Amino acid sequence: MQQGGVVQKTESKLNVLFLCTGNSCRSQMAEGWARKLKSDVLEPYSAGIETHGLNPNALKVMSEAGVDISGQRSKNVSELSDISFDYVITVCGHANEHCPIFPGKAKVLHKGFDDPPKLAQEAESEEAALGHYRRVRDEIKDFVVSLPEGLGN
Repeated sequence: MQQGGVVQKTESKLNVLFLCTGNSCRSQMAEGWARKLKSDVLEPYSAGIETHGLNPNALKVMSEAGVDISGQRSKNVSELSDISFDYVITVCGHANEHCPIFPGKAKVLHKGFDDPPKLAQEAESEEAALGHYRRVRDEIKDFVVSLPEGLGN
């Protein structure tokens, strides 16, 4: 069904993978926001080219925003090879440059976000460090709110 120039998938939700380098922060935030805000139209997943574990500061700032990602875990993209994705969204430059080939119809898009752990290394206090996580959390939320329309055709 086409509505306003965007093809709407009516038979089921869109399978969307948020891909990052280590699946510890940005992709986890994106999955959490998508589950909270768009679960009626998206089936969100997150993974990394590597696995670095769930970042405790990402967990903290998402919890502050009312999104519990504590049940999520860091996954390697190879663990999701049996899922047919409609979209793969890389959320960091490294993942975009090293994105694996996805079989089938998956459309790969890049929407880069700053790396909070890297920015936090230069912070003068814990509160300043968390400020980087909060800013990126909110930017990711704004992007997720635009989905699926923001994906284009």
